[in-house]
Amino acid sequence: MKQDTNYTYILRCADDTLYCGWTNDLQKRLAAHNAGTASKCTRSRRPVELVYYEEFATKQEAMRREYQIKRLSRQEKLELINSKDSEQKHD
Repeated sequence: MKQDTNYTYILRCADDTLYCGWTNDLQKRLAAHNAGTASKCTRSRRPVELVYYEEFATKQEAMRREYQIKRLSRQEKLELINSKDSEQKHD
């Protein structure tokens, strides 16, 4: 993962809910979620697991994508996660 890169990500929480957010430091943000300091929403649903992310050059692009993903249904989010999984297996 590169510096000066922005990420839109999806976490799977311990209760199987999905959480979407954006950050410019994916590892640090994941650690903060698992420490209970990143989001009220994930604090009571730990541990969380990173299941999907996309990279963007700007904060605005990452935030725009986060907004798009948050408007998806759970099923559509799962399809997005699964499509990324199958892409990575073919790389």
